[in-house]
Amino acid sequence: MVIKCPYPLSQRGTVAIATKGIFKGKMIPYSKNNKILARNLRNNMTDPEKRLWYKCLSLFPVRFNRQKRLGNYIADFYCHKAKLVIELDGEQHYEEDSKLYDIERTKFLEKYGLMVIRFTNYELKENFNGICEYIENILKERLEEFGYNSDIWDDKKENLPVS
Repeated sequence: MVIKCPYPLSQRGTVAIATKGIFKGKMIPYSKNNKILARNLRNNMTDPEKRLWYKCLSLFPVRFNRQKRLGNYIADFYCHKAKLVIELDGEQHYEEDSKLYDIERTKFLEKYGLMVIRFTNYELKENFNGICEYIENILKERLEEFGYNSDIWDDKKENLPVS
């Protein structure tokens, strides 16, 4: 779920330094006023979000945040080290307005060098292990790109996701 915050820039903080894109080296602004909303979303995750979090993302040897405030948006999952945003799309994302909104949001995040990958709830249900493997591969590539040592995966391999 992606939620746009209605508050003006003057009421925003910053998070994460961009490492690529036109804003390289700049902090990503975020709304301080959607803190409660992000907390509520973390406490009321959808079943697909819970599954991806507890059986996959929380087991990786790099930290992910749930419902992370980025700009006017709240991303489902965010990994700072890999500059990676993961979104799970429910049925509402098939509507034309939502598709346009998701495109706008993705462009904003990509300006800060973030990679956004999206999965539908249906894809997650039908191919959970494949999605976890795909995320793992993207994480490894992104971490290597940003100069992190890939040895962190060796110690945690036995804990990696299973459906």
